[in-house]
Amino acid sequence: MSHATPGIPERVHLDNGGRAPWHPLARQAFEQALADGWADPRRLHAEGRRAARLLDGAREAIAAVLGARTQEVRFTPSHTASLHTAVASAAAARRRAGSTVVVSAVERAAVLHAASLASRGAEPAGLPAGPVPVDRLGRVDVDAMVAAVRAPGVALAALQHANGEVGTVQPVEAVHDAARTAGVPLLVDAGASVGHVAVPDTWDLLAADPADWGGPAGVGVLAVRQRVRTTLVGPEDEDPWAPGGVSVPLAFAAAVALQAVESDRVAQEARRRALVERVRAEVSRIPDVEVVGDPDDRLPHVATFSFLYVDGEALVTELDRLGFAVGSGSACTASTLEPSHVLAAMGVLTHGNVRIALDRSTTADEVDRFCAVLPGAVSRVREMLGVGGL
Repeated sequence: MSHATPGIPERVHLDNGGRAPWHPLARQAFEQALADGWADPRRLHAEGRRAARLLDGAREAIAAVLGARTQEVRFTPSHTASLHTAVASAAAARRRAGSTVVVSAVERAAVLHAASLASRGAEPAGLPAGPVPVDRLGRVDVDAMVAAVRAPGVALAALQHANGEVGTVQPVEAVHDAARTAGVPLLVDAGASVGHVAVPDTWDLLAADPADWGGPAGVGVLAVRQRVRTTLVGPEDEDPWAPGGVSVPLAFAAAVALQAVESDRVAQEARRRALVERVRAEVSRIPDVEVVGDPDDRLPHVATFSFLYVDGEALVTELDRLGFAVGSGSACTASTLEPSHVLAAMGVLTHGNVRIALDRSTTADEVDRFCAVLPGAVSRVREMLGVGGL
């Protein structure tokens, strides 16, 4: 997605993971719902009933894409809230079975933190210390994950469908089979995959992120199978999954956006996968680079690579100066000064990292322009750091 300003090079936004531009139909839906669904859907008057119909329609539309029943879909304040609430509520409901939450090492921070809180004080026998490890492609060790799920004292297992930082798809089906045999519910974080690839039906709880598929931020989606017991742990409220109530305009816009991207998802998946393969091939020509993530079994729109002798923040800044907005998995920000836990768990280069996520509006010309300027940007950053000749 590019924006042109007179006198300034045309900008290209390639940092669409987790916050993509709104789909045009989402904007229209939002404006419609502002007019028709502004009232509290929990009220019994005509305005409230009209808002409730919009909210019910949004749930039904999202449920159809996720392969869930309408009543299994909840709206939450955000994707982070969905993940945290899912872990806390499902683990609390299974206290008699145990208090351990099994997670992979590359789950989002919200999952890792919630799992740590839920597992506090647990002393499970035979479980590995900490999260289940992954290989250099970012894929979880299936045997280790299965063994962990089958161990005594497990309340919940959590495994992402695909990693939004490096693109690698996880073996959700195999883990779900083991978890179901063990009677352990599986939470699947599909925040990086819904709207981009087909959604698996091998889950007990599933969290999805509207902001990632071209819907609005400020609303999250959490689907919970009817067979899964939960104990709500949040504030006392009429809607405990979204204390204070759901924004009907945001929920309605999210549902319309998902329907829109699903209508041409297969074609968009093939188009963006080809563009990402082009990026990965061109980047691999740059000296001292590591292109990370599975080259084949991956999200179609994400590419991540790390450069030796390069500071990630400096490279992102240099690319921004050239008109390209990119992300960085290195997370070397002033607030943390720590590398990405995903890259660290994979055992790959954590610094000098660039992550791009292509929007449905990203063009081949924009990708070619990015590939053309990247080698020079890397070279200049290395020169600035005094390592250009290495």
